Amino acid sequence: MRISIDAMGGDYAPAEIVAGTLRAATELSGISKLYLVGDESAIHAELDKHKGSIPQSIEIVHASQVVEMGESPAVAIRRKKDSSIGRAVDLVKKGDADAIFSAGNTGAAVAAATLKLRTLAGVDRPAIATILPSPKDPFVLLDAGANPDSTSAMLQQYAVMGSIYSREILGIKNPSVGLLSIGEEDAKGNEMTKKTFAMLSASHLNFIGNVESRDMFEARVNVVVCDGFVGNVVLKTTESVGRMMSVWLNEEFRKTPLRMLGGLLGRGAFSYMRNKCDPSNYGGAPLLGANGVVIIGHGSSNTLAVLNAVRVATETIDHHVNHLIEDELKSIQPRT
Repeated sequence: MRISIDAMGGDYAPAEIVAGTLRAATELSGISKLYLVGDESAIHAELDKHKGSIPQSIEIVHASQVVEMGESPAVAIRRKKDSSIGRAVDLVKKGDADAIFSAGNTGAAVAAATLKLRTLAGVDRPAIATILPSPKDPFVLLDAGANPDSTSAMLQQYAVMGSIYSREILGIKNPSVGLLSIGEEDAKGNEMTKKTFAMLSASHLNFIGNVESRDMFEARVNVVVCDGFVGNVVLKTTESVGRMMSVWLNEEFRKTPLRMLGGLLGRGAFSYMRNKCDPSNYGGAPLLGANGVVIIGHGSSNTLAVLNAVRVATETIDHHVNHLIEDELKSIQPRT
């Protein structure tokens, strides 16, 4: 199994990316090659910081350019022919790698994968599937930002892809699928969601109807479907609320000695919650529907996040997720 890694993508690149790749090379089985794509001298400098010999599975592929976070994704991919993300995707396109991971510019990763790899048969546009925690099992939210403007046919495809990913990777036997809307009633929503509702109701998926935002974190649904505009707003709002709750709790626990004692007594519970909500443990968001395994990491990806991203990539390959998506979409009626 061969994984292509954008060594220059992310807030802490290349240090954390290289460190995570080294952990993946030594801790994960079944990997024959890990390509570190980026500035060769910068990658060598990071590898030199780690004691011991470098695993033979690690190979450096030089790329002289980096797509910065503030750049226009499509423009950057076309103009920066030697970017680390572009070269990393090229390895998959040429068949030298089986999957790619990048924690860099998300739009650039989506653009590079879409332009270079194209989409699976039956998929109009790939979708970012983000894994989020709930009291019982994590759930899949898609699209989390790849396509701000989606059609009903695309949302139906998201539902199929998310259901397969939940079943194969998260281990949910018969994933429930919900359509994110402004109310649970069948008639609630805009024209697109109403049309999607009818399409999903007629499908063989375990569709439970409309769900509201509050339902996602109450363990009521395994797959939540929405367009990329709504999904990205939900994702960023969720991350922001989580960070602010942590800040507020820390401030409140420090105000009095009694509260400080309470904080110490509840330290184990707080640690558990922090770990449950830490995106590093989920490894990244798959770009489902791309004609290749593409894992997109959070911009703040650390060593653990990189390790888990590589793990998720290998699991996605092992479970033949892309083949299952194509087979499942063949059963859907012709798109409108």
